[in-house]
Amino acid sequence: MATETQPLERKTRRAFIWTSVLKSPLFTLQAILAFILHKELHATPFQLALFFALKPAVSIFSVYWSALIHKRPDRLKANVILAGLIAYFPFFLFPVIKSSWLVITAWGLFWMMHRGIIPAWMEILKRNIPPGARQRTFSYGTSLSWIMMAILPIFFGRWMDIDADAWRILFPIMAFLALGGMIFEWRIPIAHNPKEEAREPVSSKETLLRPWKNALHLFKTRPDFMRYQMGFMLGGGALMIMHPALPGYFCDTLKLSYVELSIALAICKGVGYALTSRVWASWMDKLNIYRFSSIVTILAGLFPIALMAARIEIAWVYIAYLAYGVMQAGSEMSWHMSGPIFSKDEDSSSYSSVNVVTVGLRGLFAPFLGASLCGFFSASTVLLLGGVLCALASFQLGHASRRSQLTAD
Repeated sequence: MATETQPLERKTRRAFIWTSVLKSPLFTLQAILAFILHKELHATPFQLALFFALKPAVSIFSVYWSALIHKRPDRLKANVILAGLIAYFPFFLFPVIKSSWLVITAWGLFWMMHRGIIPAWMEILKRNIPPGARQRTFSYGTSLSWIMMAILPIFFGRWMDIDADAWRILFPIMAFLALGGMIFEWRIPIAHNPKEEAREPVSSKETLLRPWKNALHLFKTRPDFMRYQMGFMLGGGALMIMHPALPGYFCDTLKLSYVELSIALAICKGVGYALTSRVWASWMDKLNIYRFSSIVTILAGLFPIALMAARIEIAWVYIAYLAYGVMQAGSEMSWHMSGPIFSKDEDSSSYSSVNVVTVGLRGLFAPFLGASLCGFFSASTVLLLGGVLCALASFQLGHASRRSQLTAD
């Protein structure tokens, strides 16, 4: 058995790591796309609000992409590869794009596909890699990706400070590099039982309703999973409320250059992520997922407080994003691994798909709420409100942790 599973684990691990590394330069550019819209394409406040809303909101549609692999292991690999082709193609059009709307559309399509393949990737990792090694593989791959995102921003930022249109060339180059990950994805062997190949005809109506039926079924039958979703919904929604306040706060109040933005958004965040990802992976083996996630959300609540201190000393921007990177490492570990953890011996794609759905649901209102609040209150007030909501999320998850311990006892 060991000799059979080792090639599966080795090839899957290699594919996940190389895919993570090769797409990281494109993700580096994604981090400053909002500021490109604000500074270079003069996007309106509504366009910026829509921009921030799309990243989570398109998850509503992502769930239909991920639904294609429900109990269909034969589709896992194709699901990942085809989604990459669709996600990266619009960036090759950036040299000729002049409209903010087209950039926003490309952004939305990218995140719809990126979210859509998460259940497929998590199921591949679950099938091909044992639990302990699974967290380490995820941690190692994402840490390397964040290290890359910490190295590249200075180069990108300096180029864009010299040539404001450099982004038009950088995006297609980095999209081409990201396509290289498909070479490794194509070589992934998928471990599955032949009995899983049984196919039942599904009507169009059933195709549309099945993701929502699966979500409702899990919420009804798995209250433990629902409590997790409630905490993560509140904490994630708080971060979304904060984001519309950031471009104006950084560009107009703090007057940061692209280099300074890149240092904060990518280098500091990347260093925080890379330094602590393995620590989070170790903690996940020792803490229940509620306690683990409550630590994540309390760190998220400290982020706006540090940003406020940047009015006095700009170094606090870097400290804030260093802490954000630490939080992000734990958040991604919790969000991605929760499906395999809660599913146990079941197919994990349904659980991971619910994660995608809830991201989409909060994306329908939280960024617009944040943008609306910015019209009535200062950016500082909106950011601090997000911090309070993060603290409430941490309290809810802590309560769920105590409840799960009492149930276990």
